[in-house]
Amino acid sequence: MSRSSFDPAFDELPASLPIFPLPGVLLLPGGRLPLNVFEPRYLAMVEDALRSARLVGMVQPNEEADGDVGALPVYGTGCAGRITAFQETDDGRYLITLTGLIRFDIQEELTTLRGYRSVQADWSRYRADLEAEDPPGIDRARMLEALRAYFDATGIAGDWDAIDETPNEKLITSIAMICPFEAAEKQALLEAPTLGERAEAMTAILEMAALRGDDAPEGETPRH
Repeated sequence: MSRSSFDPAFDELPASLPIFPLPGVLLLPGGRLPLNVFEPRYLAMVEDALRSARLVGMVQPNEEADGDVGALPVYGTGCAGRITAFQETDDGRYLITLTGLIRFDIQEELTTLRGYRSVQADWSRYRADLEAEDPPGIDRARMLEALRAYFDATGIAGDWDAIDETPNEKLITSIAMICPFEAAEKQALLEAPTLGERAEAMTAILEMAALRGDDAPEGETPRH
């Protein structure tokens, strides 16, 4: 993963960070996630993040409910993103972009601050996320074949000239984040130990989805 000079080093990562639970939304190291923030608790979260390390932990709820999604139990692993773009709107929203930095395990949930949730983060398993990675042995041909079949089955249009020119790390991250996989599938991709294992898992998910002929929902910018 390419690093910015603004990114913290591993030893500079905070012991705790706010979390933003969003169903079906995946952030991976190196990925970019636009967010439209309008709930008061998450406006407060963004304000506090901007005053500190600019880090927000993206996590997925591991249960479904009709009530408050933000209060649901969450998976034990998430990805911290740094706020790399920020814009205020006239109607009181924040438009931000999170750039994925490093994954974390949740040690414990902390006392709620200003309405949003915060956790004690364990970064130790994911130090390698801060290093550039382009492992050999990725079966790119199989992955692209599976992606073509998936796009055909779901009616998604792909810019194949751009896809063919995209390096492995960026391509794997982009496909995993953009495709409308099930929450458990997205979580499996997040928790894959290495980029190579993520590529293998994602290829298998694409192949199975193409065989099922999954219907892809229309994409929307995540909102909260």
